[in-house]
Amino acid sequence: MGIVNFIIDNILTEASITISLIALLGLALQKKSFGQIISGTFKTLLGFQVLSAGSGIIVGSLTYFGQIFTEGFAMQGIIPSIEAINGQAMNELGLGSDIALTFLAIFVFNILIARFTKWKYIFLTGQAILWMATMTTIFGYFAGLRGVLLVVVGGFVGGVFAVAMPAIAQPIIRKVTGSNDIALGHFCTIGYLFEAGVAYIFGEKGDNKKSIEDIKLPKAFEFLQDTYLSLMVVMVPLFVITAAFAGAEFGTTLSGSQNYLMFAFIQSIQFVVGVYVLLSGVRLLLGEIVPAFRGIAMKIVPNAIPALDCPVFFPYSPNAVILGFITTTIGSVIAMFVLPTFGLAMILPGMLTNFFAGGTAGIFGNQVGGRRGAIIGGIAHGFFITLLPALLVTIFNSMGFINATATDVDTVMAALLYAWILSPILKAI
Repeated sequence: MGIVNFIIDNILTEASITISLIALLGLALQKKSFGQIISGTFKTLLGFQVLSAGSGIIVGSLTYFGQIFTEGFAMQGIIPSIEAINGQAMNELGLGSDIALTFLAIFVFNILIARFTKWKYIFLTGQAILWMATMTTIFGYFAGLRGVLLVVVGGFVGGVFAVAMPAIAQPIIRKVTGSNDIALGHFCTIGYLFEAGVAYIFGEKGDNKKSIEDIKLPKAFEFLQDTYLSLMVVMVPLFVITAAFAGAEFGTTLSGSQNYLMFAFIQSIQFVVGVYVLLSGVRLLLGEIVPAFRGIAMKIVPNAIPALDCPVFFPYSPNAVILGFITTTIGSVIAMFVLPTFGLAMILPGMLTNFFAGGTAGIFGNQVGGRRGAIIGGIAHGFFITLLPALLVTIFNSMGFINATATDVDTVMAALLYAWILSPILKAI
């Protein structure tokens, strides 16, 4: 168990190490030279670490924004957090080992399904697999499963989702990227497909479809064609105005000796810096992992396709990412006020989810329904990813997770589905 825990805790959950080792294996299977193997492995590691550094900068800025938003608009509600649920499950329910083994089982089942079926996707987003393992373990535990059965069933369900989600998203991803070399490995895919469906119904079609990427601006505003400048124009007033609503007294607790409005301004710029760093890491990572992965495809899983985290797709449609973030946030704010009138919990907007999941959903909406589809679909997506956590609060309360909920749509659906299937089976035994 010690070696297994070490591998899971220090290798498989460390996505940069996992992907680098996969790159090493792929290059070795292609019988590349020692120098090429070392170069490809470490460039993959560097690319992923640069991507992670960019994500870290974005997380820091959005965490700050979430604090001033909550204070500025006097919002009292529940912030969805799968991390908190994971911690409580491990510490209070003693499910740490079960979650770790289920994590490993999901990875194994993923490879087996890809090897022996026509769905050749290998899911490489480690933290997403961890959250899937957390949810399937918790729901399996409360459905009555224990021991090996808890791990195997949860691993199988997670493995199926690890193959199925990239597969159903791939037709759209193929159009976005223009190739079949990579797939989307992110357990918010049902939400992306929900936006795509709304965009298809209400968006533009055929020759009338206008992509947000093709938007034409007057000469005076042509600088907004630059992704980073247009993002800055959006984020600076968003941060500064929200900080003004939060007030000097609260703002100073976060800014220290620096003026709280100037601190908000710098944080908004830091957000843009984070996006720049993240996209630089994506370009470096893709330049190495796709060629290296061909070795895996040729030897272990023929025609295997790596399913990668959502930021990998941001460079393909950067304007749609910004639009998706904004519209998803609008939808989540609307839901925050509307859902309590129906007796549901107030769910505060999760800015990290709104950026990463909302931005990716924006790519789907824009691809399927153009600008109009991305706008209408994005607002609907924000409402959808707020409604599900609100519905889950009661279920989690009954499990002892007080005022806790989660937003990763696929993990929640997987857990609910197989707990629902298991309940009548276990009652009959």
